[in-house]
Amino acid sequence: IPPSPPYFEGRFSNGPNWVDYLAGDLELNPTLFTTIPSGAITTLGINFAVGGSTTGTENTIALTFSGLTGLPGLEQQIDAFTLPLIQSSQSADPDALYILWAGANDYLPTQGSFEPFTETDTTLANLSDALQDLTDVGAKNIMVVNLPDLGNTPLALGVDGRVPGTTDALNTLTEDHNSGLSELLDQFSQTPDSDVNIIPVDVNSIFRDILAQPTEFGFTNVTSPCLNIPAQFVCENPEEFFFWDLQHPTTGVYRIIADLALSALNDPNPDNNHSHPANVPEPAMALGLFALGALGIGSKRIGKRE
Repeated sequence: IPPSPPYFEGRFSNGPNWVDYLAGDLELNPTLFTTIPSGAITTLGINFAVGGSTTGTENTIALTFSGLTGLPGLEQQIDAFTLPLIQSSQSADPDALYILWAGANDYLPTQGSFEPFTETDTTLANLSDALQDLTDVGAKNIMVVNLPDLGNTPLALGVDGRVPGTTDALNTLTEDHNSGLSELLDQFSQTPDSDVNIIPVDVNSIFRDILAQPTEFGFTNVTSPCLNIPAQFVCENPEEFFFWDLQHPTTGVYRIIADLALSALNDPNPDNNHSHPANVPEPAMALGLFALGALGIGSKRIGKRE
């Protein structure tokens, strides 16, 4: 969706996103994309991810820019993956890896007509439905990513200057969301006779570590965006910036997220009862979304490592 340049090949960043990096680390094929209305041939590995997706049917970008109507939310993206399987009496690849990261657009301020949620119940219910739909068609290995503190984005910090309390409110929502998400994953993992392997990724903790000690990670600016769209200005040292624009991280941060996800695949936390390390497959498919402020679901066939 975003123009390239200044964005990188349609990503909401200045370079590859975390799934791009993860695929490269696993020696997998590049991402393939499709549009939701065209349907999908899931065996070819289609990426359904669309920027601006909420966890429901709305899309914040479509509700902000009149020329981009018709962009889907998470619900339509899930349907685009599952319905062709159901209609053809097929199942999802049980040996594939599915990645779900969604929710930020439900809560973040927007210039469009979408009214951000002030509670987490609807978002968590939508995520529960998404997980159920995936497991119903046969998905077995699902990586689920929590949310970083949304109040620490330049977008939220800017709004907080006009509407004091915005940062604290968004960070409280993030805390509530992540707590509820953890409980939700427990429920899916502890269902009797369940063979679903939930692989959680705690992005929030690593983001907090970076923001607390940015220089330890090579960053010098963690509050301002490198890209100033109104001024059409790009900073000279993006590798030192945490944020690329008002809500999306730079490619350097996505590299860190990919490392975290790879670690979760290779060595799941034995103390985390969501995971069943013995069942983690060689990733053959990933469903995921890449941008911090455009979280929904996507999928891509990224092949199987020999």
